Amino acid sequence: MNNWKSILLSLLKTFAATLLKQNSSEEGTGQRTGQNTRAHMEQSTGQSKWTYGNHTYIMKGNLTAEGYNPSATGVVTFTNVPADYNEFEALYREFLGKTPHGTAAMMTMAMEIYGRDREEGLRCIQLINWPTNVNSVVSILKERYGTSQYAPANDSYTQRYIPAAVLKGAKPENGYTPIEPYTVEMKASVNQHQNMQFMGSGCVMYIYVMGDGWDTHQRSVEIIKQPDNELHQVFNCPSLYTQCKQIRGQWPGLK
Repeated sequence: MNNWKSILLSLLKTFAATLLKQNSSEEGTGQRTGQNTRAHMEQSTGQSKWTYGNHTYIMKGNLTAEGYNPSATGVVTFTNVPADYNEFEALYREFLGKTPHGTAAMMTMAMEIYGRDREEGLRCIQLINWPTNVNSVVSILKERYGTSQYAPANDSYTQRYIPAAVLKGAKPENGYTPIEPYTVEMKASVNQHQNMQFMGSGCVMYIYVMGDGWDTHQRSVEIIKQPDNELHQVFNCPSLYTQCKQIRGQWPGLK
């Protein structure tokens, strides 16, 4: 009888361990439903994936504040621009804001949201930017976007389509229509990291965001990381909202 009890107890332990392992695996790969987020690391490809409803964000790269690497790169791919501030904030705090390239890529998302809704967009810009950079960004975007939803083809200054100018495949000759899913490609600048001694210590990194909207394809973005904060912020980024090449035709907009 004791032998049977021992065998039964062993089987129950094995079954419980199997269930625990299965549940852990499902937690790691599940998608976001409502307010439940899960980030899934794909070890085989060096990518990390994060989902919000049916929106998917993928990040890979080795850009870091820990040390300067002239060969470092970063790529962020996403199916949709965040629908609102809530999604944008969750994406920043839980996923993209934890790397310099993820934060840099979020700047084009914030610019697009600002074009759709000034109040929501302003909150997004304030969230990911160093305070002194907010006014610089917003003052120019107000002029770039004008009063219409999309820039007319014959207007070289009002450029509602400028957020798309750094997305892979988007060019003036194709109406700034990017390849889907949307992709932002980045690499380390020739400028090395710089330690800043103001309002506490911080490290400023210089990143090139690649885009075909300008003659100079390497758009410089400065990212700051403070030692007491796991999240990065955009320190300076005029290259992202400087007037780009005039569109040919009508911009289809972004999803």
